[in-house]
Amino acid sequence: MKDASHLYEVERRARHAERPGFRITELQISPAQQVPWHSHTNVQDTFYVLVGELRLFLRDPKEDVRLKPGETYAVRAGRPHLVTNPGLARPRFSCCRASGNTTTCR
Repeated sequence: MKDASHLYEVERRARHAERPGFRITELQISPAQQVPWHSHTNVQDTFYVLVGELRLFLRDPKEDVRLKPGETYAVRAGRPHLVTNPGLARPRFSCCRASGNTTTCR
């Protein structure tokens, strides 16, 4: 499974589950950090906020999504997205994704 997480810095990264075809990663980002613009050719990212607030910017079509604890949002395969911290807190969230994807940074 290709993993591009080494291309960006986060405060905390923990892999909770991984098996062929599936992975769950928990991330925590500071106010200055973000997961840069990227897309996945045949993988859907599903975000679930555990603590704090998360902001997703999406293209094709353009969309701005804010998530609070307990909320989830799925980004379809091929849709470019950017994950940011909209405040001063340190949001913690999980990202569920299928393996075998190709990530393209934009």
